[in-house]
Amino acid sequence: MTKSEIFAVVTGNLREILPELESVSIDPQQSMRDLGANSVDRADVVLQSMERLNVTFPLIEVAKIENLQGLVDFLHAKVNG
Repeated sequence: MTKSEIFAVVTGNLREILPELESVSIDPQQSMRDLGANSVDRADVVLQSMERLNVTFPLIEVAKIENLQGLVDFLHAKVNG
């Protein structure tokens, strides 16, 4: 799976959880916090992404990730690793 496909999964989940982002352009350098996601929202995005990508890992592993690109890179390594 490519990074662009994973980015589409993550942003799709983000827009599902935060419908107000439906018409907003999302940049990979933004963080979910920048986009208005609280801690529960961010955990939900990661959990839904894990489920859709069929990967599992402790959530603590993504705690230090600063932006969407970092999350995509991390998930890409998990999916293809």
